[in-house]
Amino acid sequence: IERRLDTVRSMCHHSHKRLVACFQGQHGTDAERRHKKLPLTALAQNMQEASTQLEDSLLGKMLETCGDAENQLALELSQHEVFVEKEIVDPLYGIAEVEIPNIQKQRKQLAKLVLDWDSVRARWNQAHKSSGTNFQGLPSKIDTLKEEMDEAGNKVEQCKDQLAADMYNFMAKEGEYGKFFVTLLEAQADYHRKALAVLEKALPELRAHQDKWAEKPAFGTPLEEHLKRSGREIALPLEACVMLLLETGMKEEGLFRIGAGASKLKKLKAALDCSTSHLDEFYSDPHAVAGALKSYLRELPEPLMTFNLYEEWTQVASVQDQDKKLQDLWRTCQKLPPQNFVNFRYLIKFLAKLAQTSDINKMTPSNIAIVLGPNLLWAKNEGTLAEMAAATSVHVVAVIEPIIQHANWFFPEEVEFNVSEAFVPLTTPNSNHSSHTGNDSVDSGTLERKRPASMAVMEGDLVKKESQAQATAGSHQLAVGPTHNSAGPSPHTVRRGKSPPLLRAPLGRDVQTFLGRCRGQVEKRVPMVPRLL
Repeated sequence: IERRLDTVRSMCHHSHKRLVACFQGQHGTDAERRHKKLPLTALAQNMQEASTQLEDSLLGKMLETCGDAENQLALELSQHEVFVEKEIVDPLYGIAEVEIPNIQKQRKQLAKLVLDWDSVRARWNQAHKSSGTNFQGLPSKIDTLKEEMDEAGNKVEQCKDQLAADMYNFMAKEGEYGKFFVTLLEAQADYHRKALAVLEKALPELRAHQDKWAEKPAFGTPLEEHLKRSGREIALPLEACVMLLLETGMKEEGLFRIGAGASKLKKLKAALDCSTSHLDEFYSDPHAVAGALKSYLRELPEPLMTFNLYEEWTQVASVQDQDKKLQDLWRTCQKLPPQNFVNFRYLIKFLAKLAQTSDINKMTPSNIAIVLGPNLLWAKNEGTLAEMAAATSVHVVAVIEPIIQHANWFFPEEVEFNVSEAFVPLTTPNSNHSSHTGNDSVDSGTLERKRPASMAVMEGDLVKKESQAQATAGSHQLAVGPTHNSAGPSPHTVRRGKSPPLLRAPLGRDVQTFLGRCRGQVEKRVPMVPRLL
């Protein structure tokens, strides 16, 4: 038992020391004061202060909920530490610094009494030996030493008995001492259960704030998830890019074919991802807008024309009979999921409109299908991007080109490009040259499909100036395609007259061409460019 005392005392001393080191609060203080000094409390206060500054933003709501949770965790921690200190740390200190030292003092006292007893006994033995030669006065001295020896012996026995009793009591309490560590784990388990309850209450609130927030990245997000989250019918990047291109990109040569600057493209994608409305600067760079549209389509986890219909699309692409091919394409289009169908129709209508000005932008349906098709359909289990493009490009072109050519037959209904009504034209068209009456102008503005201002000028004001000169040619002009239902003849059976090129409003690099066509002598008219712009 004596040998174990030192080991037990060392264990209690170090356990007490390490437990105190685990405390985050100030040792020896009550729960309230300890709570104020905890690092978690400081973190919670910082979060709550920041949430008031961020107001109703997503981060503000997140910080408010998280700050409340951290404050509750700090409260639970302070109560836990006070309990552990009272029920475990202080008793361990008592064992190491009070109980065991008292037993060790008894052992030292016994050793001293034994020395005293040995000293008296040695003197008694010496006196007893001397009694044989000197008989005067020795009997009384021997008796005195005998009494001292007996008294010292009694003290030794009493101290030994007391020491033994204390050590036996210590051994008997070992089970009680072991309970301290059971209590420690039980207290930790209770603290963690309460902390878990706080977290489980806070996490659903945080997830709810996250799910309700519509401004999440659109690039790389499944189409269905993006539309559901944002409450939109047309994907934001798709509508935004189309509206920007309708304003300034329809006459841009090589649209979707010429690459954009990497930094500008990255900036536009980031702007669309955060749903910003500050897109005015991108009107001057249609190639960046076209690149962002291609990137959005390419980064969809599943292509717009879906993996499930990949085999059907590729089979239809191999059909030689054009009428049968168009009918099969129409039937496959109808199999698209509703969200994919609506967005695909929206995109095809825009591409058909872009192809109408192919005499200027050089983007015929074939060219559009070549550069944009691989972003609309690819195989699910292909290898690299280059391998996917090579494997699908031929089939995709054979599918996309006729759909663009005959867009009005595939999708006879009108499409409003400004679906969300969130995009405002750059300028308001001038109505001074309108041939309509005042009432007609009001009706036109309210009943006609909304178009960007630049397109309204392009198709109204300037085209009207050539209407008489091209009267005979105009009778042969057709729209993108006549309106048919699925049961009617395919557009391949309808001969289309070639639309003569129209005189368009000057935009950017077309200014000199416009002057040459109007005046015939570009060099003499260059000084007029600033006034025309």
